[in-house]
Amino acid sequence: EQPEKPLGKYGRMRKAYLKQHRPILYNHLLLSEKLYLHLLEIDETANSRLEQMMPQLAKDAGATEQLKASDPMRWVGLMNACKSQAEEILMAELIHS
Repeated sequence: EQPEKPLGKYGRMRKAYLKQHRPILYNHLLLSEKLYLHLLEIDETANSRLEQMMPQLAKDAGATEQLKASDPMRWVGLMNACKSQAEEILMAELIHS
C-alpha cells in the first residue's frame, strides 16, 4: 500500500527519466513496489538540497536584501539564475544518476 503524499516536481522528473532512459530499473522498482518510495525519497532529497544551496548561491551572486529593496528586477533575475544553477546540479546528481 502506497502513502497518499503526491509526488513533487523532482519525483516526477525522476520517474520520467527512469521510464525513458532506464526502463529495466523502472520496471524492477515498479514490480517490487519500491518505485513510489524511491521517487518520494528523490523528491524530498532534491527539495532539501535546493533549500541548502540557494542561500549560498544567492550570496555568491550578490542577491542581497539591500539589492532587493533598491533594484527588485535585478534581484529577481539573480535569484532565477541561482535557482537554475541549483536545478542543474540537482539534475546531474539526483535525477539523471
